[in-house]
Amino acid sequence: MGELMAFEEKRTWVFALVTLAGYLVYLAVVLGRAGSGPVDEAPYVAAMLWTIAAMVVVTVLAYLVIVAASGGERELTDQRDREIERFGTHVGQGMLVLGAVGALVLAMLEVAHFWIANALFLGFVLTSLLESVAKLVAYRRGFQPW
Repeated sequence: MGELMAFEEKRTWVFALVTLAGYLVYLAVVLGRAGSGPVDEAPYVAAMLWTIAAMVVVTVLAYLVIVAASGGERELTDQRDREIERFGTHVGQGMLVLGAVGALVLAMLEVAHFWIANALFLGFVLTSLLESVAKLVAYRRGFQPW
């Protein structure tokens, strides 16, 4: 039998998978709208807003399913879970800063809004994924707070 998965680990898996799937769908929609033309001329605002909204809704619904299926397991969150949460957030913040700096540089270079918005969105996505991977590694390989 496989190991039991902690409630917070399940939540992290959901967050990571929804983030990755949502961003891939967004890319497919925007690249599809670009066709053979320049990608920065493709309509992206509505697709980005709908993608973000859908990611939030799907994450919340999946979380509710996990809560319903877990019974009282949610209350079993312990110190280790809290430390892993802090660790993952700490690791992910570096990527968030890089995404913001990248968007700032693009704004200073006065590039198209498309690239600035997408740099920010990618920064958020990479932050979420890096944070989730750090947490999942900590759950699976062990965690030694420093």
